[in-house]
Amino acid sequence: MPFKNPQYLVETEWLADHLDDPDIRIIDCTAYMPNYFEESAADKVEIVSGREHWEEGHIPGSGFADIVNDLVDPDNDRFMFPMPPPEQFSEVMTGLGVDQGTRVVLYDDMVNVFATRIWWMFRAFGFENAAVLNGGWAKWTAEGRPVSTDPAPHYDANFIASPRTDRIATRDEVLAAIDDGSTCLINALDPDEYAGKGPNRYGRQGHIPTSTNLSFLGVLDMDANTFLSPEEIRKVSEEAGAFDGERVITYCGGAIAATSAAFVLTLLGVENVAVYDGSMTEWAADSSLPLVTGMA
Repeated sequence: MPFKNPQYLVETEWLADHLDDPDIRIIDCTAYMPNYFEESAADKVEIVSGREHWEEGHIPGSGFADIVNDLVDPDNDRFMFPMPPPEQFSEVMTGLGVDQGTRVVLYDDMVNVFATRIWWMFRAFGFENAAVLNGGWAKWTAEGRPVSTDPAPHYDANFIASPRTDRIATRDEVLAAIDDGSTCLINALDPDEYAGKGPNRYGRQGHIPTSTNLSFLGVLDMDANTFLSPEEIRKVSEEAGAFDGERVITYCGGAIAATSAAFVLTLLGVENVAVYDGSMTEWAADSSLPLVTGMA
């Protein structure tokens, strides 16, 4: 069974054959959260830009999108990775040579989750011609494919964002979805974190009531750093109830892993998907909002 929307996922072999295509824009999206699975994350989750990684070596012809410093809203300190304003996103993507006539390929050095975050940004700003590189930097280098340290190429471009507000969910939408019976809420964190175990990263532990678990780790082949097969992803998505409602809203801790779930559901053909941008960073900080622990 193939993906219904396979255009959003490209393989390393395909990219190697299209490196010189004039309309291709390759973007490294890497960021790191080095202490995320350590106890110190209970005090503060460290977030590090991947720019230095890009400077040390990248896929030839690629630019770097700094999700830590350039692609967050500077006026929103309540979220971990707040969506930037449309004009800010447009400026960054124009600088990377992206406009309506280009095909964008996104990759990272972090099991695809920062690539899917920027892929979802493109979706939220009305751009549909972006894809994620399956396996990312790890697979590209493991296969011995070319690596460059050249500066990013310059392109003439003019990216114009066309916001799709239906693709970003708010706290109030999530609160209403708990009991509406038609929205599937999906938590994309690992099962222990969903259940309320592990470091207390967000002030309160657990998950939003009625939400199910579709972990970003559960849709990956961790040995190959690639997404699982369409059949395997569909199975775990069905178990999470992703096909049972009229709308899906995904969330996690800071709206990074949530985009991995949104990405694979879009590959499968689920059309009405939104990401809760505040995620647990916003939700858990408000003691009036409900959380439950344990597995569903």
